[in-house]
Amino acid sequence: MTNLLSLDDFNSGLLQFLGASPTPFHATANLAKRLISAGFEPLYEGDAWQLEPGKRYLVTRNDSSIIAFIYGKSPLVETGIRVLGAHTDSPCLKVKPQAELNRRGYFQLGVEVYGGALLAPWYDRDLSMAGRVSYRDNQGQIASALIDFGRAIAIIPSLAIHLDREANNLRTINAQKDIVPLLLQLPAEDTALPDFRTLLQVELQRQHPGLPVAQVLDYEISLYDTQAPAFVGLEQDFIASARIDNLLSCYIGLQSLLQAGNEVSSLLICTDHEEVGSASCCGAKGPMLQQFLDRLLPEVDQRVRVIERSMMISADNAHGIHPNFMDKHDENHGPLLNRGPVIKVNANQRYATTSETSALFRLFCEKADVPVQAFVARTDMGCGSTIGPVVASEVGIKTIDVGCPTFAMHSIRELAGTKDGWWLYKTGVEFFNYAKAPIALVALPK
Repeated sequence: MTNLLSLDDFNSGLLQFLGASPTPFHATANLAKRLISAGFEPLYEGDAWQLEPGKRYLVTRNDSSIIAFIYGKSPLVETGIRVLGAHTDSPCLKVKPQAELNRRGYFQLGVEVYGGALLAPWYDRDLSMAGRVSYRDNQGQIASALIDFGRAIAIIPSLAIHLDREANNLRTINAQKDIVPLLLQLPAEDTALPDFRTLLQVELQRQHPGLPVAQVLDYEISLYDTQAPAFVGLEQDFIASARIDNLLSCYIGLQSLLQAGNEVSSLLICTDHEEVGSASCCGAKGPMLQQFLDRLLPEVDQRVRVIERSMMISADNAHGIHPNFMDKHDENHGPLLNRGPVIKVNANQRYATTSETSALFRLFCEKADVPVQAFVARTDMGCGSTIGPVVASEVGIKTIDVGCPTFAMHSIRELAGTKDGWWLYKTGVEFFNYAKAPIALVALPK
């Protein structure tokens, strides 16, 4: 592993990736661009495939989910596949289909809450918009393109405390009426509203000169905070950014796969819609991974044998113990930032970790000289979940759930340690290059 990224290079690239990926569409495009530059060949699901050992491939679905695959030279039935999974989406505010509002001469856009967002941090932020726009071109064909306004064009102002004296004690946020972003002051209250699709068309043609946009038909547009990702702390111990959950894991998976060799088969999957249950054509509960494996291994018996010899690391952020709210954690399971990746365990299968997969992950951490921690939620509290149990139950692959400890999960600006992502990347490289095959343990004695 002589080509491992240094800590500084890893984090520098991470900040660039976070800043350039305001939506799952942009994250997927950036992942694909980096993979193609590293020699991965794009596949299209509508084409016939002829996959060859020793080659590298990628395929996307819905422009927001991606699979990257290194077809190892060793027989799949002997080695299995090393899989690392993450998700491209994050909680946010999405613009509604008929969004235009005129309230006392202020132009606003109606929004819908996507996922389990912390709403309070969205107030008083310099917001922009990005996403995918579908349009009719000059020949009457429907096409799509990505858009990113890239500048502060909206804000959600707080209500002054003078008008809500109990704001610090009793304020609740109504998602329908309290978080409507403000974009423009109109000349008069009765002024005709700007048409949002027309605004998108103008911006699309500004960003893509020569694009033959005759009419914008629809869009998937999200708001995001324009504040750039940054190192923070007296000693720069932390990374503050939007979408750390879970683009940090996508970036870790990308960089780990780029260090994988060609002998053993390795796969990275980053899917959309995890924050809303993964139930979509491009979500982890959808058929994307299973259909890829079906095409790779059409014969059922062989496919089941390969899956039995495979393992998946499901990478999604973990809750670091918050120094102001330590009682929210089990006293023996409060992961610390900058103390290593976290193995996530739940007796009710909200995480897919087993003692076997946990043992293997600890082995990879040991080989990579990486510290490791464990997280279990308080017994009297629920916990989130990941793509891990979904893929494990849908595909049948042995899985472990891990992640980097973070603060402010699902906020507009989250916080992670500067070391944990790099450590998990080192562990991912060990996993993808694990020499022993298959990934299996000795069976229990009968």
